[in-house]
Amino acid sequence: MASQGRKRIDAVDSRAASVLVRSRDGSAFARCEECNKSVPVALISMHSCSLEAKIKMNLDAQVIEQANEAKKTERKKPSSKEPKAKRAKTEKAKKVEDPNQPKRPPTAFFVFLDDFRKEFKEANPGSKDVKRVGKEGGEKWRAMTDEEKKPYLEKVAELKEEYEKAMANYNAAEDEEKEEADKEAAPTEIEELTDEE
Repeated sequence: MASQGRKRIDAVDSRAASVLVRSRDGSAFARCEECNKSVPVALISMHSCSLEAKIKMNLDAQVIEQANEAKKTERKKPSSKEPKAKRAKTEKAKKVEDPNQPKRPPTAFFVFLDDFRKEFKEANPGSKDVKRVGKEGGEKWRAMTDEEKKPYLEKVAELKEEYEKAMANYNAAEDEEKEEADKEAAPTEIEELTDEE
């Protein structure tokens, strides 16, 4: 089936001998010599250049220009002219993590996924597609009922309790280290020597 598009009008401008201007969709425009406006060739016979028409055309043009300006978004220019790679990073410094800090416990899904990976490897020993394992694991997890998910949720609760205990110990040790550092940094009292004889 042929697409039904707009038909291109091949018309000759009767008012002006100037070359026709074509828009992207193929419509033809001619410039009126009296008001110096672009007018569609198909409507050129209805075009009048009276004072009222000129005022109306100017107002319409202003409204269209204002609408177009509102639609356009200004691109933000980089503050410096240097390329991004050469600019010094002024972003927030990345928080340095303590390697001794306990890690957060995994969610129930990830506890399930560990078990699922083992089952999947046994069923498919030659498959090394990580994406497929994750996808099938996610599908199985969504298909499981709350009763089937319960052992994983209980295991997560246990892991969370262990994590909270470990964090309490870690925070206590950190507080002790800070106190010791503060004591070392505090100035020691200097005995005043006096001349007493």
